[in-house]
Amino acid sequence: MRNGLLTCLLLSFFAASAQDAVKPRPSPLAVVSSRYKDTYIKVTYSQPHKHGRQIFGGLVPYGQVWRTGANEATELTVTRDVKINGKDLRAGTYSMFTIPGKESWTVILNAELGLWGAYNYNSKLDVLRFEVPVIPVSEFVYEAFTILIDPRNSRADLILAWDKTKISIPIQFQEPTQ
Repeated sequence: MRNGLLTCLLLSFFAASAQDAVKPRPSPLAVVSSRYKDTYIKVTYSQPHKHGRQIFGGLVPYGQVWRTGANEATELTVTRDVKINGKDLRAGTYSMFTIPGKESWTVILNAELGLWGAYNYNSKLDVLRFEVPVIPVSEFVYEAFTILIDPRNSRADLILAWDKTKISIPIQFQEPTQ
């Protein structure tokens, strides 16, 4: 009886260990940042990959709030006040969500941090919400979801790209006050 119980426990342990070994690993964490004078901007996100899947309108449905990456919700940090898409944004860290559409995306900056995905997204905590047009990409396919910051003096574009789709979010840095 004891040997049977011990064998059963060992088999259960090895079966559980084998299941853990085949679980997919989380998407890699990525951080992009840029600086203009005394203002620092940083985006932390997890980077899912295409792996032959249909991305927008498939894996990422149109018209639904998306965590804008994988795993935890993407976070945007600015160390000084900026204008983002022409709207004032106070210094701080925000969760970044998007609602992808075929022709435009809604970009959302939210005050709640530490969220896993968009499952507990609360629109009452939105700090900013605006739309930007989709920019089709014909020659190049982004295998991994990619966020870039393209700085140009006191301005920058926050670029989100995946598969054959990208959006660009204009950021205007404020001049430091003396």
